[in-house]
Amino acid sequence: MHKSLLKRTSLSLATLALAMGVATGAQAGKLSIGHTTWVGYGTLYLARDLGYFKDAGLDVELTTIEEASMYMAAQASGKLTGSASTIDEILKYRSKDFCFKAVVALDESHGGDGIVVSKDITDIKGLKGKSVAVNEGSVSQFWLSYLLKNAGMSMADVEVQNMTADDAASAFIAGRVPAAVTWEPNLTMVKQKGAGNVLVDSSSTPGVIVDVVALDCGVIEKQPEDVKALVAGVLKAVEYTKTHPKEAYEIMAKGVGGYLSKPEDLAEAAKGVKFLDAADNQKLLGVPGKAGDIAGIISLANETWSSLQGKPYDVKYEDLVDTSFVTP
Repeated sequence: MHKSLLKRTSLSLATLALAMGVATGAQAGKLSIGHTTWVGYGTLYLARDLGYFKDAGLDVELTTIEEASMYMAAQASGKLTGSASTIDEILKYRSKDFCFKAVVALDESHGGDGIVVSKDITDIKGLKGKSVAVNEGSVSQFWLSYLLKNAGMSMADVEVQNMTADDAASAFIAGRVPAAVTWEPNLTMVKQKGAGNVLVDSSSTPGVIVDVVALDCGVIEKQPEDVKALVAGVLKAVEYTKTHPKEAYEIMAKGVGGYLSKPEDLAEAAKGVKFLDAADNQKLLGVPGKAGDIAGIISLANETWSSLQGKPYDVKYEDLVDTSFVTP
């Protein structure tokens, strides 16, 4: 998901893409999707490995790229046809020259992200004036900004220590920072080591951290049957997860890999997300003529990133979401 190692860079998306070895583009009967390592993307692998895509005549290539700017660069240059990421993350890349839309929502973080703090900090307002380790430019900063705003604060009220979420957790456990924004399995590790407390996790903010598959607009226009097969396969995989969780997690773990390569680790991580089914998708993404709940998150993301990055973002719901494929 959102588990990216966002780095500041002056390189353009196109230049970044040329530096990558990803070599698949738009082709009938085939879709190529880049993503980071995140449990919420497990249903893509589940649908692939259970043959749901293949049965519909679709070949889906899934590529792990642990940096949002890199997989978005590959998509911008046509080396990938889409990406799996949080809606707030991809919003920053959408422009008149780079057209893509979310066609299906995969999951929402429901406890998988959190803020760990020293035991003397008991609420969000207790972060005021404190050093907070957080990955600038990532969904972690987006979420932290949201929580601070709800508490009548802003990012200016904390001292940001910019580091990846894994490094943030390590720095916190080592006692170098009193607070860190991170995710599972780091939240559990902090609790097991008795290093501090989880001040808040994403179960308290349902619908704010949402992962989607966003495909190039040209692909949506020219390969509608492939997109339909992709969405149907994912939603079928979600239903399989409900009825066969053990088997589903075993298959997902093999596909997702990385720190989730063991089925028991993926199963534990899955407790922190909600895989989104057809009804969830219609409520979240919307239906033709009626915007879904995600419109509010898009508005929030525009406002948040405009403030945090000092440049205007004004991406419209209709420019970022296509409800055609989740509508019966």
